[in-house]
Amino acid sequence: MKRLRWGLWAVVAVFAALLALFALQLSRPKDDFVQSAMIGKPVPEFALPAAVEIRPGLSSADLADGRPKLLNIFASWCVPCAAEAPYLAELERQGATIVAVAIRDRPEDVAAFLERYGNPFARIGADDKSEVQFLIGSSGVPETFVVDGKGVIRHQHIGDIRESDVPKLLEKLREAGE
Repeated sequence: MKRLRWGLWAVVAVFAALLALFALQLSRPKDDFVQSAMIGKPVPEFALPAAVEIRPGLSSADLADGRPKLLNIFASWCVPCAAEAPYLAELERQGATIVAVAIRDRPEDVAAFLERYGNPFARIGADDKSEVQFLIGSSGVPETFVVDGKGVIRHQHIGDIRESDVPKLLEKLREAGE
């Protein structure tokens, strides 16, 4: 009888320990974002052809020309990319140089997207197989990276840019230029 009681207490203790472990995991904030391992590292070498005729393509050398830039990863088929368009235009209006990589897109679709939502980009490279996207550690679209004048990734903004993000991105861009 005593052996049965100890066995019952052991089961209750294991159950309580599991319950405590579950409660601990639920109390921790969830982080859905996958941060790039490339932050603080140079942009890998690449050369992309132009995504549209009206803008030149993009290469890693363009990101290491001495001037900090925002590197935007977008696609014409991406709804949040359209939502962030006015804030990219605002960043450009406030002096940010913005270059882009169009992911898995057709030139005519990129051109229609730019015609509809505006074109704040100085250069747009076509990344038909998402190779550059993965090289720089982007987990999806849209994403924006702050790249310093030496071509080193200094900051990653995951998701669409909103009005409240504009001052922070401008500050990160200024810091990258120092």
